[in-house]
Amino acid sequence: MSLSDPIADMLTRIRNALRSRHKVVNVRASKICEGISRVLKDEGYIEDYTKIEDNKQGLLRVYLKYGPLGEDVVTQIQRISRPGCRVYKPVVELPRPLNGLGISVVSTSHGVLSDRECRDKNVGGEVLCIVA
Repeated sequence: MSLSDPIADMLTRIRNALRSRHKVVNVRASKICEGISRVLKDEGYIEDYTKIEDNKQGLLRVYLKYGPLGEDVVTQIQRISRPGCRVYKPVVELPRPLNGLGISVVSTSHGVLSDRECRDKNVGGEVLCIVA
């Protein structure tokens, strides 16, 4: 079975696992999903991720993060740019979720970056998702 939007599949699996209070979720591996996982780890929204090799595409095992009292670290995870409607923004128009408390994940010519890294490097790109 082919998957037309692996990013939306990854975000949906993470969202469902968070609602079910799972500690680990497996998603299909791809370079863009690995980049999103790296950004989420660097920004503190997930504990860690590892790549699991198999005879096919491979898997990314994402270790989810919760607060000290079990509260959610990720309250919102939303896909912005879709295969049917791509959303490109210059650096000055990148969204600031929750007035800077959340992040936007952006695919740029420098790789997959958070909106903060994009402002530091002064690059825009395709807004993949918003995490708050």
